Amino acid sequence: MRVLVAPDSFGGALDSVGVAEAIATGWRTARPEDTVLPVPMADGGEGTLEAVAAALGERAVRRSAMVHDPLGRTVQADWLLLDEGRTAFVEMAAASGLARLADGERTPASALSASTRGTGELLLAALDAGVTSVVLGLGGSATTDGGAGMLSAVGARFLDASGGELPPGGAALARLARIDAGGLDPRLRGLELVVASDVTNPLTGSAGAAAVYGPQKGASAAAVTELDAALGVLGAAIEATAGRAVADLPGAGAAGGTGTALLGFTGAALRPGFEVVAELVGLPAALADADLVITGEGRADEQTLAGKTAMGVAQLAHEAGVPVVLLCGALGPGAELLEASGLFDLVQPIPDRPMLLADAMADTERLLANAAERLARSIGIGLAVLEA
Repeated sequence: MRVLVAPDSFGGALDSVGVAEAIATGWRTARPEDTVLPVPMADGGEGTLEAVAAALGERAVRRSAMVHDPLGRTVQADWLLLDEGRTAFVEMAAASGLARLADGERTPASALSASTRGTGELLLAALDAGVTSVVLGLGGSATTDGGAGMLSAVGARFLDASGGELPPGGAALARLARIDAGGLDPRLRGLELVVASDVTNPLTGSAGAAAVYGPQKGASAAAVTELDAALGVLGAAIEATAGRAVADLPGAGAAGGTGTALLGFTGAALRPGFEVVAELVGLPAALADADLVITGEGRADEQTLAGKTAMGVAQLAHEAGVPVVLLCGALGPGAELLEASGLFDLVQPIPDRPMLLADAMADTERLLANAAERLARSIGIGLAVLEA
């Protein structure tokens, strides 16, 4: 058999690379004669760079750059060169991600001042390497600055009424009088920029970047109100400068409003994260030769059907006529709808005994390997019966 292993991460326990490796190890224990192809998946957010690097192997060249994290500290962040140097993959979370902040740093003050400057510095590093296209994964950001820091890094200036440059962060945008885009790096004009993001929120309002995502970045109710108003000022300034009314477009609120900056000042095309990653790692082509697909996610429930990575894998496999097994850490409300959808042939939780969530998360690698081994042995029995 040819078994394609294309899981998402198990949030908080194991990234998709580790999940794929554990499943592959378990399967090979029971059926070493099979061909097992791990293709870890992601949706553009944190962990996507590692998934792409693992799936592409030598075809992805890891580079690094010294950039600024959300609070302005200098850090090293990785990015990838693909297509023999023609394309770069940049993960926003690598520079501007929430994971860059300690738990105690996720405060209202940091939510108001966090900047996307590091993401812009990664884009500059890619441009300096001579790429003609960039895939930018949005997600997992610690920022709500509307992408102003990112644009500052590539040459834009955000000015107050007296002509002074604004300090970093979303709160400062309340004093924005105009944007000077004359210094934007000219290489951006010829750049093919694909943005991988599943967020469809507008920039402001009750469904906007600050209201929906600000609290998880440390913003208090008062900070959310302040940031939402400031982002409204930014949206108006982008329209006045670039002549594009983008604040209400789907995806404008992605990554703390970074989608607005990209839509306003670049030729960015926003696409679903899973779709972009699937193309990057060659998932459709790999499915053509597969006899079975194993995907996975931490919790299988009704939200899985709302466009999560496991659902994307199942849809592609269904179109290719390949059966799909979903291994999950737990079943949640609506899990029965997964098999009823006709896209998943089997939905199987991995715990091998009753256990607390914390214990299961700490033991995820072993549980995945054991579940995959049991699955392989069961399939082996079925094949033996058919052959008899």
